[in-house]
Amino acid sequence: MITNEDLACRIQQGDRDALAALVERHHDALMGYLYRTTGGDRALAQDLAQETFLRLMRSIKRYQYPRPFKPWLYAIATNLARDHYKRAAVRWRATEREYDWPHDVEDDGEPPETLLVAAVEARQIAVALGRLPEAQREVVVLRYYQEFSLAEISQILDIPLGTVKSRLSLGLRRLREAMMEWEQAR
Repeated sequence: MITNEDLACRIQQGDRDALAALVERHHDALMGYLYRTTGGDRALAQDLAQETFLRLMRSIKRYQYPRPFKPWLYAIATNLARDHYKRAAVRWRATEREYDWPHDVEDDGEPPETLLVAAVEARQIAVALGRLPEAQREVVVLRYYQEFSLAEISQILDIPLGTVKSRLSLGLRRLREAMMEWEQAR
């Protein structure tokens, strides 16, 4: 199998099929990341994913082999999402109504009540995740939904490894607290 890095080099040489292969490989996972990062705004996530791949094309000459490609791609997406929320006209506040993630729960033959409980829990996690400060949310999503290593997250966000660890720790603590509050309210 051709690596992401090899495909990036092929794109630099003008190979459009390599771009199609990279988009096919990464689109769905990138959409999931942006969906969670934007608080469940599917249309915005789709726009940001599309813009990420457009930016990839515009900046592919700056990609330097053998730098890992995937963290480089996610850095582009993260910066686009951050830029979106920095605009003065955009003010985002997570509300429960913004989240609708039933697709996170897979039907593997479980009884309907088990699936319903899993869907409700996934929704509560999504709401709690949306209420985290952006810096903590990014780290938690990159680590647990996108399964990047701490070192890769450091690269993607261009922050020290220690900062990644502290943001992850704080974010997880806040998620646990939110879930405990939800459990107590039930």
